[in-house]
Amino acid sequence: MELTGEQLKITDTLLKRYLPRSQQVYGCLVLKNRVRSDLVRVFADRWPEFNVLACKPQYEQKGDLFKDTLVFAKDESSLEETMRKSSVIDWTRYALFINKTGSGLSLSSLDESHIGLVNQTWKFGKNEDAVRMISNMLANFPSCCVLDAEGKPASWILTYASCAMDMLYTLPEHRGKGYAKVLISAMARRLHTEGYPVFCFIEEENEVSHRLFKSMGFIEEPSYREAWFEFNGF
Repeated sequence: MELTGEQLKITDTLLKRYLPRSQQVYGCLVLKNRVRSDLVRVFADRWPEFNVLACKPQYEQKGDLFKDTLVFAKDESSLEETMRKSSVIDWTRYALFINKTGSGLSLSSLDESHIGLVNQTWKFGKNEDAVRMISNMLANFPSCCVLDAEGKPASWILTYASCAMDMLYTLPEHRGKGYAKVLISAMARRLHTEGYPVFCFIEEENEVSHRLFKSMGFIEEPSYREAWFEFNGF
């Protein structure tokens, strides 16, 4: 729901409880409440007992002062729920600040500095052909990753030239935190928004991924199977 008038002033006060972790969203509300401005709209999953707040820019033109959608969540489960179901937030532009452990997390795209990491963790990687393939994917197709408090990728997902989502991976020390669901949701929304088909391929024996994608609404097509072949010299 969108917050207006007195709701914004009350929310402004409530967010003080979560400083400094809420400072990005809190700062936006302070300006909106004290300076006449229509640059952002503020949404909550519920009110007044909100779990997630989002400050969404109204303009997406060159030269705008505010372009990122800033999100504050009291916990990761609330954030995950909002990302999977909400159509309010444009997840192709975002900055996330999660109030749980005290450390900031952010969503971003992978870049060429991450090629080695993806190559070393990919089941079919660890070779020069994979390096070239991953480099091309990162340079030309959408990717998404969760960055830890130090700005290093903790979990990521890429897009093949066929537009299939793949190479989903979370570092062992970051598993069990819901990052994969966040990435799948963010990537699916981005692809859909930009007019791309949203699909993926999963190895038949990978039951974990099967359950994960099905839990997020993906439907298996039993009659369709893909096979990959590698030929010497090609």
